[in-house]
Amino acid sequence: MRNIKLTIAYDGTRYHGFQKQSGSGLPTIQATLEQYLTILAKDAVKVIGAGRTDAGVHARAQVVSFFLPARGIPTAKIVPALQGLLPGDIAAVAAEEVDQSFHARYSAVAKTYSYTIYHAPVPSPFWRLYSLYVPHHLSIDAMRRAARCLVGEHDFSSFQNTGRPVASATRTLFRADVEEDPPLVRLVFKGNGFLYQMVRIMTGTLLEIGRGKLLPEEMETIIKARDRRAAGPTAPAHGLCLEKVEY
Repeated sequence: MRNIKLTIAYDGTRYHGFQKQSGSGLPTIQATLEQYLTILAKDAVKVIGAGRTDAGVHARAQVVSFFLPARGIPTAKIVPALQGLLPGDIAAVAAEEVDQSFHARYSAVAKTYSYTIYHAPVPSPFWRLYSLYVPHHLSIDAMRRAARCLVGEHDFSSFQNTGRPVASATRTLFRADVEEDPPLVRLVFKGNGFLYQMVRIMTGTLLEIGRGKLLPEEMETIIKARDRRAAGPTAPAHGLCLEKVEY
């Protein structure tokens, strides 16, 4: 058997997340990939994803891994073959054979997510599916000051929603930037792992700081509280995008 690493991009708007929901009949990225890979392999294929993105979340470079028979479709033909089968909102970007021990999720050492905000007096119909519209004033400087507090190793319990229990809430953020390219504001987070809805809660908290509802200095207090109630609201899913997975 060959272990295949496949990079994909997708518009998550019409999908109920990455993870397959057995018996639900709801469209997911994993179920769609497995459907067409099974056609190519002429046998059942199980896909493992680097990140289990929620409903409505997008990806520019999600990574999945799966096993194919040694004498099946050549690795070099996987991408063009998939492109002829996949719907237009999922793209196969690159495929390569990797070591048998490679695991799309557990072999990852870092992931980068972005959250896009459309910051203008009037909303854009072209950005409505890929950004959060924010018409009111935002202090970008205050958001940047607060974001710097997130960098490093912390217990991020304050930024975790219930639903996916974990042994430890300690994660390391290598980067937490607020980038401005009017009318867009992008929050970029790179870390060795993320808790359930962690990026969306950090985003919601930074937006509260940008609006002046919280002070930048309060970010450290929120982190130390290790209590979800201390942080801001969970930002909507559609502004979030998985940008990169590193191994």
